[in-house]
Amino acid sequence: MSPATMDHVELPITGMTCASCANRIERRLNKLDGVSATVNYATEKATVDFDAAAVAPQALVEAVASAGYQAVLPSAQPAAGGHADAEADETAPLRRRLLISLALMLPVLLMSMIPPLQFDNWQWLSLTLASPVVVWGAWPFHRAAWANLKHATATMDTLISVGVLAAWLWSLYALFLGGAGDPEMRMPFDLIPDSAGGTEVYLEVASAVTVFILAGRYFEAKAKRRAGAALAALLELGAKDVAILDADGTERRVPIEELHAGDRFVVRPGEKVATDGVVEEGRSAVDQSLLTGESVPVEKAPGDDVAGATVNAGGRLIVRATKVGADTALAQIARLVTDAQSGKAPVQRLADRVSGIFVPVVIGLSVATLGFWLGTGESAQFAITAAVAVLIIACPCALGLATPTALLVGTGRGAQLGLLIKGPEILESTRKVDTVVLDKTGTITTGQMSVTDVVTIPGTSRDEALRIAGALEDASEHPIAQAIARAARDATGPLPAVESFANREGLGVEGVVDGHGVQVGRPALLRDDWGVTLPAELDAARRAAEAQGRTAVAAAWDGEARAVIVVADTVKATSAEAVAGLRGLGLRPVLLTGDNEATARAVAAEVGIDEVIAEVLPADKAGVVRRLQAEGRVVAMVGDGINDAPALAQADLGLAIGTGTDVAIEASDLTLVSGDLRAAADAIRLSRATLRTIKQNLGWAFGYNLAALPLAAAALLNPLIAGLAMALSSVSVVANALRLRRFGRR
Repeated sequence: MSPATMDHVELPITGMTCASCANRIERRLNKLDGVSATVNYATEKATVDFDAAAVAPQALVEAVASAGYQAVLPSAQPAAGGHADAEADETAPLRRRLLISLALMLPVLLMSMIPPLQFDNWQWLSLTLASPVVVWGAWPFHRAAWANLKHATATMDTLISVGVLAAWLWSLYALFLGGAGDPEMRMPFDLIPDSAGGTEVYLEVASAVTVFILAGRYFEAKAKRRAGAALAALLELGAKDVAILDADGTERRVPIEELHAGDRFVVRPGEKVATDGVVEEGRSAVDQSLLTGESVPVEKAPGDDVAGATVNAGGRLIVRATKVGADTALAQIARLVTDAQSGKAPVQRLADRVSGIFVPVVIGLSVATLGFWLGTGESAQFAITAAVAVLIIACPCALGLATPTALLVGTGRGAQLGLLIKGPEILESTRKVDTVVLDKTGTITTGQMSVTDVVTIPGTSRDEALRIAGALEDASEHPIAQAIARAARDATGPLPAVESFANREGLGVEGVVDGHGVQVGRPALLRDDWGVTLPAELDAARRAAEAQGRTAVAAAWDGEARAVIVVADTVKATSAEAVAGLRGLGLRPVLLTGDNEATARAVAAEVGIDEVIAEVLPADKAGVVRRLQAEGRVVAMVGDGINDAPALAQADLGLAIGTGTDVAIEASDLTLVSGDLRAAADAIRLSRATLRTIKQNLGWAFGYNLAALPLAAAALLNPLIAGLAMALSSVSVVANALRLRRFGRR
């Protein structure tokens, strides 16, 4: 089945409590014909591609239900506000359960750990206080464990439920049938269980472990919401209503949903732009920091594009809507970030496989621990203590959270800074890249021709030369002509009228300006048609400009060459700093362009690039990337145009300048929304930081279990300490991922 014929849906999942839950739902969904699904424990969503001809959407929900969990189709989900309320309500019962359990558990813990507090019959008071914690406080774990048992499976809840009940039931046995019910019974506290046996009870273990795990779940739930806060904030920042301008000039304010492409709307100072559009009237500075990460407002005038959710910081604008709803830049960014967060990095798949078999292995290890210690002649109490510690110390939650929480925070922070990571698999590429290929036009340079120098003969001023030449060039559509006309208007104001204008294809233009017969173009036009040659000082300026790869335009009037105007695609002010930043990451920059060698070398020298590949046809750019890859290099490509798309797709890592074309952005792995090349180094730094955090989390999660399980099985760990360590392991993984929220530009 080709991807083009597959439908796509995201199902919110409720009832998941650990990574093995997500793994089980994923396996159940993928058993359906024509279904490809991934389940993310951190985002609590299933991302499903399915063949609608073979599988009905409702069948996906039923498959999740058959695994013991609940899913809702997108059409049946509540509105955004309702969802937020539901989320808040979810946390409130958990917090209430935690606080009540904590209040009941603390006296039990203190009496058990501090022998002077153990008065006569203290153990019966402990039983009275601990039992509600074990039964009601731990009820979510017991309920989930029972549901798992009905489906012949086991999850983290199974371990917790069995461990807590085992400690509580042993205590009941010791109190009612053993000697622990003696009114004068006293019990010392040991970090390492005492192999001498005796009449100890483990009510503090049963109640404290319940509280520790509840606390871990509560803080984990809060941290996961903080991890996704960047994307949630992004989605909330769009305008809620808009002032539409009717044909008769009257304004009416309507909800944003009633705005259509082609409608004209008003944006007053301080208001958000309702949707993507084109400015028709007015001038203003617009704060685009939401989309680009750059805090400096950008000037907008008639004909300029504006993006929805940006803020009008100056005058009144009238905008014509071009894109609405899911087509806007904000919606596309949110979609890219969501896709990245829903995917799985290669490093996560190992963790998923381990989580899937972890719980049955731990249960088996716990039973083996119990049997081993009983077989060596130790007391039943000692053997049960070691077995319970094994059950409680195990933590597949940390494994399941290690990757998705780091992805959640990293991609969300990237969106805030205007750095869009298309998918989790991209992170591995950023670590291996050693060469970065930079397109010239629109990436290192502005992509717009401008006047860089004006050389005149004595008696002719710079402004006069620009005014007369610019007036003539203003009648031409050529990019070089428009650059000269723009510079002339900036220098002298309105330009004079032109008479008898003629365009000489490939040579230049002719006409009459203020009564002067004027010719502007190649020296050949002046020489061959008008018999005018360039004097020595102008010819030297022409040769110097062409040696630097720039275009020299000669201007003559009244039969004499008066000026040489030098035009070039100017280098962006930040490009040299950007190249230095890429070098600082250990990358080798290469300039790739279709321009001539002289122009390419001049630009490369200006920004600090040593390796230049020039005069490459657009169709051959991907071939250059392939050639570099054949040399053993791992290549990143940065570009902005349609002709860069094949090279971006061919590269091991494609970075699209966000001010470029949609085709280039679609072909890339990372998008730099701001159009600032410095963001390329930031994007690679963020990707590497996210990957580093993932590996730190996985290292901690694997290392924790490898170290803790043998200690517990060897009876060197009190179950109380095991429960605390288990809860802290999940929280520490999420807390480490949250450090990415502090990532900033250099």
